[in-house]
Amino acid sequence: MKRTDLLVMGAALGIVVMMVIPISKGLLDILLIINLFVSMTVLMVVMNTKEPLEFSVFPSLLLLTTLYRLALNVSSARLVLTQGNAGEVIQTFGSFVIAGNAVVGFIIFMILVVIQFIVITRGAERVAEVAARFTLDAMPGKQIAIDADLNTGLITEQEARERRRNIEREADFYGAMDGASKFVKGDAIASMLIVAINIVGGFVIGVVMRHEPWAQAAHTYTLLSVGDGLVSQIPALLLSTATGLMVTRAASENNLGTDVVQQVLSYPKALYVVATAIGLLGLFTPIGLLRTLPVAAAAAFLARRVETSAQRAQAVQTEQEIRRQAADTKSPETVLSLLTVEPVEFEFGYGLIPLVDSQQGGDLLDRIVLIRRQLALELGLVIPVVRVRDNIQLDPQAYQIKIHGIRVTEGEVVLGHYLAMSPGPEDSLVTGIPTHEPAFGLPALWVDGSMRVRAEASGYTVVDPASVVATHLTEVLRRHAHELLGRQETKTLLEHVRTFSATVVEELVPGVMSVGEVQKVLTNLLREKVSIRDLVTILETLADLGKQTKDPELLTEAVRQALARQICHQLQVPGQPMTVLTFAPTVEQALQDSLLEGGGGVLGLDPKMSQKVYQRLQDESNRINSLGKLPILLVHPRLRLPLRKWLERLLPDLAILSYSELDPAVKIESAGVVNLS
Repeated sequence: MKRTDLLVMGAALGIVVMMVIPISKGLLDILLIINLFVSMTVLMVVMNTKEPLEFSVFPSLLLLTTLYRLALNVSSARLVLTQGNAGEVIQTFGSFVIAGNAVVGFIIFMILVVIQFIVITRGAERVAEVAARFTLDAMPGKQIAIDADLNTGLITEQEARERRRNIEREADFYGAMDGASKFVKGDAIASMLIVAINIVGGFVIGVVMRHEPWAQAAHTYTLLSVGDGLVSQIPALLLSTATGLMVTRAASENNLGTDVVQQVLSYPKALYVVATAIGLLGLFTPIGLLRTLPVAAAAAFLARRVETSAQRAQAVQTEQEIRRQAADTKSPETVLSLLTVEPVEFEFGYGLIPLVDSQQGGDLLDRIVLIRRQLALELGLVIPVVRVRDNIQLDPQAYQIKIHGIRVTEGEVVLGHYLAMSPGPEDSLVTGIPTHEPAFGLPALWVDGSMRVRAEASGYTVVDPASVVATHLTEVLRRHAHELLGRQETKTLLEHVRTFSATVVEELVPGVMSVGEVQKVLTNLLREKVSIRDLVTILETLADLGKQTKDPELLTEAVRQALARQICHQLQVPGQPMTVLTFAPTVEQALQDSLLEGGGGVLGLDPKMSQKVYQRLQDESNRINSLGKLPILLVHPRLRLPLRKWLERLLPDLAILSYSELDPAVKIESAGVVNLS
């Protein structure tokens, strides 16, 4: 087995040498028997494979065996024409198998050639061609299905790579089989020509050169040529059959014999009908019951055995299922599995299945993959796998998004329609189903395909249902990103940084801060949508200040100042100055005077002033939002954290910056001053 490569290379060269160098009759007999042995072996292996890729070497082996058989034809033809004898194997096939009758042998040979060339070879060639074409056409869909399974967590990354590799191997295999089937076709044609050449050439040599009587020459060389053709055609027929079985074989968990028995005999009623038909055939035709009754009785007996076996197997399976369910009910692992809570879940009604099903044109699973990549680049956080499942308890057109098993939002889309959002003045001619855009709550309309053109012409923003859902999911994940970062996820991020910046991680964890303390700082940043992608800068800042304080809020403020350029870049529209709101000096002084000492950064405003400040901030934020800009409040460093705590629930979309977080390179433009007058 250690020298199989040398053995195969030597065999290939030997085949070519056989076509040039004469060989003895004894050696030819052995080689012909080996040819028959190889053909039988290949056929048996093909019948026992469960799927074509288990015998992926078959196309190459088919070429070698075809070349080997043609080399034997050349060697045997040389012996027939030069010596009038080609060994015992050919002589046996010529005299014993066809009873020494050259005409009968020639007819049998032609029948075998017709069977191989017209039926098996042509059918296998066509099936191989269609299978290769369909396999190549199905590759994109199979790749998408693998990505969908990987996204939903059904398979691992390693399993996905293996399945992609199998798809590539399957395409290569059927492409090779498409070409290899041409060898079988050419071999059948060559066999007919070789027999004809041997008969004509042998007759000429026997009569002209050896001066034999023409009747004796015709009998001798026809007998030998037909015997030679039969010796080569039987292995060729076996390999042609193996080729047809290989290209028509579907992937299965069993071999061909098991599948045939299980699938053909899986319908006992059909066997009863056949047994009755065979019996009636003998009863009402001259064939007679004596000939048909044994077959009908055997079919009825077989149907009864199959029916009894199926009932017995069903009873055993039912009993095993009952025992398994009883065991699972008592198993503690069954209860423990119920405690698992998915980080992110997307559930939808049955009416939205076309959005998810790739076979119906749905691409939502592909969009989720892109959403996770987008948020990884935007926030520096690996969003957990989104579990996508249908929920019959929801309305057909509804969906909901859960974080840690709790519903955080829901929405509804109308398939076959488009969501149209007006940029300002509404066009009365644009009509549809009134609704609100689920991600931002903007008023919108569900319009059909004909109204879509009118809405776009009127300046409406028109999006399809899949985009509506994807946008909503993206915004929910962005708002709740801080809830998805736990200690395990933090440790994974630290291990990633360790691969290219091990020093900063080793200096910080666990000597200065624990993984949990680092996680609290990162969570605070994500809560305000600050990207943690520049994790090296964050960790270096924590390493510098972590020895002085362990307060996560103070450390977060220090990290924000270190990320000033990044934060300003996130908030600024490229090519435009950053528009900010500021407090009037009297208001800002009043806010600073209201800070409670030792209160952990808490404002102690009286309710009346608090309501006025909040109302003014809300009015200014709405005004800036109406201009299509992001509201940003610029305050003193002492006020940033207390204001963030106060306004986090009231104005969650208001970005609050301190003067220490401004990048000197960023241009600032005042959008208004908040005062109480």
